[in-house]
Amino acid sequence: MTGSLYWKVPEKRIINKVYEEMLAEDTGLRRETIVHVTTLYECICARLLMNGWYLNTGLFYAVPRLTGVINGGKWDPEKNNIYVVFNQDKVLREEIAKTSVHILGEKPDVMYIVEVEDRKTGLKDGTMSPGRNFFVRGAYLKVVGSDAAVGVTLKKVADNTVIKLDDDMITTNKPSELTLLLPTDLADGDYELTVTTQFCSGNRLLKEPRSISVAVHIGNSDDDGVGGDGRPVIE
Repeated sequence: MTGSLYWKVPEKRIINKVYEEMLAEDTGLRRETIVHVTTLYECICARLLMNGWYLNTGLFYAVPRLTGVINGGKWDPEKNNIYVVFNQDKVLREEIAKTSVHILGEKPDVMYIVEVEDRKTGLKDGTMSPGRNFFVRGAYLKVVGSDAAVGVTLKKVADNTVIKLDDDMITTNKPSELTLLLPTDLADGDYELTVTTQFCSGNRLLKEPRSISVAVHIGNSDDDGVGGDGRPVIE
């Protein structure tokens, strides 16, 4: 992968591109074998991390963290959670040092979400706290326009129930960032948060609204704790 870097918007299923590149190396392996080994690798990495191991793959360095205070030596799913911190490692650092970037131009008005954050916990893994502020950062996110579809919605994955936030629940409404006040009665589960707007560059509005979505879920967290031997402490 050494050489010039031509940046592209990631595909929805970027792992398929990885499989294609591996097949192109002409190793003699079938696609089914590559998919199986890659999936097995992911499962083993996840299993080790969930058992408290620090994981150094050369590509990335991953550390499991616990959130919340463990009272009375008991794990409380309402207060405690697990998340994993990833940092680039040696392989990526070496590739970055050898890579040159050629700016070919900028595609205008690309709407995207780059980061979300639960303002209560500070977590950026997509967890949300009902009744608290939720931060969304990206580009061309400002919610404006007269179309009925314009706004911010939460669709519960389990039953496709859609909740649309009132306008006054969008407490910060800027092109690069939104701050949302979440409803207090959101049930636990996985959701799809969708921002729909007619916002465009300059003073123009799009004739048709466009949307961007991100996967989120209900969760609670506070601070993390980790043992002195490099493994999380669960007493």
